[in-house]
Parts: sequence; C-alpha cells; structure tokens
Amino acid sequence: MDLALTRSQLVRWRTAIFAIFLASGLSIATWSARVPAIRDTLGITRTDVGLMLLIGGAASILGLSTSSVFLARWGARRAMLAMMVTFAIGIAVIGLGTDVAGSWPVVTVGLVLWGFGNGCLDVIMNVEGAAIEKQVNKTILPLFHAFFSFGTVIGAGLGVLAITVGMVPAVHLPIIAAIIVVVGVISVANVPRREAAMDAPQPAAQKQDWRERLHIALSAWKEPRTYALGLIMLGMSFAEGGANDWLALGVVDGHSAPEAMGAAALATFSVCMTGMRVLGGPLVDRIGRVATLRVLSVLATAGLLLFILAPNLPLVFVGAALWGLGASLGFPLGMSAAADDPAKAAARVSATATIGYVAFLAGPPVLGYISDHIGLLNTLYIIVALIVLSGLASGAARPIAGSQVGSGHPSDHDAR
Repeated sequence: MDLALTRSQLVRWRTAIFAIFLASGLSIATWSARVPAIRDTLGITRTDVGLMLLIGGAASILGLSTSSVFLARWGARRAMLAMMVTFAIGIAVIGLGTDVAGSWPVVTVGLVLWGFGNGCLDVIMNVEGAAIEKQVNKTILPLFHAFFSFGTVIGAGLGVLAITVGMVPAVHLPIIAAIIVVVGVISVANVPRREAAMDAPQPAAQKQDWRERLHIALSAWKEPRTYALGLIMLGMSFAEGGANDWLALGVVDGHSAPEAMGAAALATFSVCMTGMRVLGGPLVDRIGRVATLRVLSVLATAGLLLFILAPNLPLVFVGAALWGLGASLGFPLGMSAAADDPAKAAARVSATATIGYVAFLAGPPVLGYISDHIGLLNTLYIIVALIVLSGLASGAARPIAGSQVGSGHPSDHDAR
C-alpha cells in the first residue's frame, strides 16, 4: 500500500509532472515549427514529409502499445526518465540530420526515437496525472495538459525566434534536446515512489510480479467504455495532432504567408489551447464533462472551417485561435473519465491514451498523403468531420457511479 504523502511531497510530485508534460509539448512544437525549413533544406515534398511522419507515428504507436510493459517492468520513475532521454536524442538527430547529414533517412531515424520515447512517456505521465487528480479530488488533468500546451507555446515561440535570427535546425534542436534531459532528471527525482506506479521497493521474491501487473494493465482493452472514450478522443486528437503537424504549412502553402507567420499561427493555436486548459478544470467542475465537450466541439468546428475558408491572414489567425480553444479539452477529459475508478485507473488511462494517441500521431501523416492530391486546406475538412463525430459521442465521458470528479455542480436555480 502507498504511504500517505505530505503536502510538500504532493506539491513536488505535481510540479514534477507539470514539468514533464511541458517538456513533451516543447519537443513536439520544436519539430513542428521547423517542418517548413526541414522540408526545404532536404528538398522533399509534402508526401515525403507525410511518409516521415507516418514512420515516426508508427514508432509512437509502438511506444504507446509497449508503455504498459515499461511501466510494469521499470516503474513510472525509471520509465519516464528513460523515455525523455530517448526522445531528446531523437530531437537532436532530426536537427543534425537536416543540416549536417542532409539526409531524410537520418531525420527519419530521429523521428523514430522521438516518436517512440514521446509515445511511451505520454501514457505514463497521464497515469501519473490521473493519480494526482484523484489525490486532490478535483478536475486538474486539463491543467497538466495546459503545461503540455505551455511547452508547445514555448517551443513555437523559440521556433519563431530561431527562424528570425537565422538559427538552423542543427543548432536549434540539439539545444532543446539538452534542456529536455535536464528537465527530466530534475523532475523524476521529485516523483514519489508508489506501489501503484510499480516504483515501491519489493522483496526479491516478488520481483516477477510485474507480469501479473502487466496482465491487469491490459485488462482495460476488454471494456466497451474504453472504446467509447476513445471515440470522443479520436476527433479531438486529430484536431490537435493535425494542427501540430500541418497548421504552419497550411498558413505557408494554403494562404501564401511567410514561414514566420506559419510558426506564429501555430503559437496562436497553442496559446488559446493553453488558456482553455488552464480554465478547463473549474469549468468542468461547474457544468460537467459532457456539456463542456459539446460546447468545445462546436468551437473547434467553427474555428477550423474559418481557418480553411478565411480570405485574409487576420481571419486565419482567428480561426487558429478558435481551433485551439475547441480542441483543448477532449484529450484530458478523456483521460479524466478513464480514471473515474481509482482501482483500475492506470489500466484504463493507458488503454484510452493509446487510442487517442494513435489518432494524434498516425492520423496527420496520412493527411499529408491526401493533401498532395486534393490540397492541404481541403484535406482539413476530414478533421472537421471527425470533430463533429467526437462531439456527438461526448456522452460517454459522463462520470461512472460513485465518481464526483467531472460531474459538474448545478446552479442554485437548478437546485431549486
């Protein structure tokens, strides 16, 4: 059984997971902001970029699908640090492969390392975040994802700065990689050892129990609610992943804007997503998960349609802003719903995160292939349709019996 944590330990734990979420977002936006430069330096097409993303996405799916193995075998602390080092190395290889090697296969190797490490980490950090949410009995998982968005804002902003000063990816990306490793070492040192996260010291006779824990972790795949929550997350994961991979190119290629404007539009999307995630917890605790998801699906649909159809650059930025607001809470609320039952939270969060991240990481590369045939902006209509589907399925996020987190609180008028 896990020992009770002091307030100081809880604060350090929460801060550490905030930092890990931020580092993950930083890595994604760093790569995304430099996609146009990487494409131009390597002299490749959008189809080639899409193929590279598909390979990286496949590595991410492998990381997602094996995350339970690493969690059960190594424990959350060791697994998180190992995966942060892995994807940091991947980020550095992407930069060096672009300007030093000038080779798209080398860049693809970097994407594989980045994808595998980030995919595996994403599941484990969500398990940790859901555990903290239950510890404080409030909807705070959106706030953890806000720190992921803080990371994307910082990454996009640094991308704009790097482009402005003429810093090539071979310098820019390794610097970010070093920062990520430092954040990982410091953060993991402040994550408490917990039996639920397989970190608690065990007698030698019990060291093989990880196989039993792995069996429990995989049991969530037999539950229909896992797939229902996955459907909610599908559309919003496409909306977020599509923005990370294609929003900058959509501004540059679809709306004929300079490269810096593409990175700035990505930053706008990320800022708005971050703001909604900061405010999301209190909003959900007020009106409930289901109502929140339905409202935001309408915002995301309207924003993406405006982004596609806007006749001028200011309206493109308004569309990116609404797109970011609407896509902000689908993933964290799916995670929160998966963790309604503390006894099975780790298994259900792991399974549901895997479904969401398959869409988040594997979907956008496929869109790259389609875009070469019908145009990038026209391809984004596919995401519009998936967002609508996500909104229609939002009822599955309703809290299970006995869970109060995410149920919302009626107003005084309603209570009467």
